[in-house]
Amino acid sequence: MGQLSAAIIPVTAFQQNCTLLFDSESKKGAVIDPGGDIDRIEAAIKEADVEIEAIYLTHGHIDHAAGAEDLKAKLNVKIIGSHKADEPLLQGLEDQAKMFGLEDDVKNVTPDQWLDDGDKVTIGGHEFDVFFRPGHAPGHVVYYNAAHKFAHLGDVLFQGSVGRTDLPGSNHQALMDSIKNKILTLPDDVSFICGHGAGSTIGAERRSNPFLKGL
Repeated sequence: MGQLSAAIIPVTAFQQNCTLLFDSESKKGAVIDPGGDIDRIEAAIKEADVEIEAIYLTHGHIDHAAGAEDLKAKLNVKIIGSHKADEPLLQGLEDQAKMFGLEDDVKNVTPDQWLDDGDKVTIGGHEFDVFFRPGHAPGHVVYYNAAHKFAHLGDVLFQGSVGRTDLPGSNHQALMDSIKNKILTLPDDVSFICGHGAGSTIGAERRSNPFLKGL
């Protein structure tokens, strides 16, 4: 087995970080959060020469999940995640889209498998722990690979910021509890990809993220 590799494809007007995670030797892996621009995602898969085994979702917001059903149909793979608490969001994507004038490009999502805290998934042969971390979204999950000291945090924690909690179903206290009790307990040298913008490390955010002061 090779190294765990990642490629980021910013998609849609939301500039959401759709992510390819794959093994550098087997070239098998997964797509995380295909929010749209499916042609761009397919082109990135082809360029990286990756065999996609599954689609994973961190949560059910439109910018992370809107393209999942179309990509599933094109790749003939399963959609895994997020937590079942996100079912209303995922079944309401078409309604969300109408607010943004995107209804022609969006389909409601029915995952083939829900995830819960403590589950384990395998991406390209690499094992990830699943953490249920609500707050930004009711069913938000993150994926952590201890061997490579790597996490995909979705919209829980960003470089210099945290996930929004002014959205339907979000809860600020739940988000901060999620960060304190399950994210900041990870080692400082864990690097992460997040849902928007540049990634960071747990240690860097612990030291300098203004939203984490007092945690």
